[in-house]
Amino acid sequence: MKAIALTSFGTPEVLEELEVPVPTITNTQVLVEMRVSSINPADILLRSGAILQSPMAEMFPAQLPLVLGNEVAGIVKEVGKNVRHFKPGDRVMGIVPIGSYMDYVAVEEDHLAIIPESLSFEEVGAAPAVALTAWQALFEHGRLQPGQRILVQAGAGGVGHVAVQLAKQHGAYVIATARDYNHDFVKGLGADEVIDYTKVDFATEISEPVDIVLDTAMDQSTFSSAFSTGLPGEIGKKNYSVIKDGGTYISLWAYAINEYPKVRNIDAFYFHARPNRTDFESIVNHMKENKLRIYIDETYPFTAQGLLQAYRKSEELPKRGKIVISKNMV
Repeated sequence: MKAIALTSFGTPEVLEELEVPVPTITNTQVLVEMRVSSINPADILLRSGAILQSPMAEMFPAQLPLVLGNEVAGIVKEVGKNVRHFKPGDRVMGIVPIGSYMDYVAVEEDHLAIIPESLSFEEVGAAPAVALTAWQALFEHGRLQPGQRILVQAGAGGVGHVAVQLAKQHGAYVIATARDYNHDFVKGLGADEVIDYTKVDFATEISEPVDIVLDTAMDQSTFSSAFSTGLPGEIGKKNYSVIKDGGTYISLWAYAINEYPKVRNIDAFYFHARPNRTDFESIVNHMKENKLRIYIDETYPFTAQGLLQAYRKSEELPKRGKIVISKNMV
């Protein structure tokens, strides 16, 4: 079968098409014929080798060739003998730890959900990682309540644009940061206020402290130091300044924030989503009922050249929503 893999770490030109064996599934896994996958920030950092130069390196495989990607939407081809919720022919979406840029992907049963015919593979293929991250960050870890105030950093990005929608539907007052280009887009998702962080100091623009900050954006101004230490950068320090005493600070990047000295009794923690079928089913239902829309910025074919173009696009600014890889375009 075809796989698009890294043969070395670096620029998108290191991606090559390879022939690899079809995965052998375990008793608890499902073999999915991949129709759609996507690109996430962690894919970019791993492809470039940046993650491997940080303390997070032990969390990621470094053996080459390496197939990237962790979101998948497709059709079930085979199930393990202990699988109870899926059968061949089912349309599904889900997450793998790594390696979704392949014709066939082995996925744990609990990391999948069935998708209805009313949703396209492109829609749901862009959803699993970003929607699950936003869902669990807001409701499981943030314990968001109606009437609370929340700041979503990078409100036009993959996780950010989902979080804005979910928080607003839950009755929160939503403030988001985004470049001018994305203001109308983010307001259309439900944000009550949008601040262009490139032109003004968001910390001085927020008139009243927030209950929660969800920081989905890497602090580019202090990328090297923040990523090497896992501690909040300059933007992280400003995030603290706008949170009320006893509030919550959730970061998707500051992986050592738990070790940071506690400030004004603020609960601060690094967050990484845990795949599970129940949450995926809730997300699919939200999408089916038009309560959640995953914005697709661009779609590229499942070829080495297509992935190269997709990764080049992912490095451009400003960003909006998700970039999708689809076999339907080949």
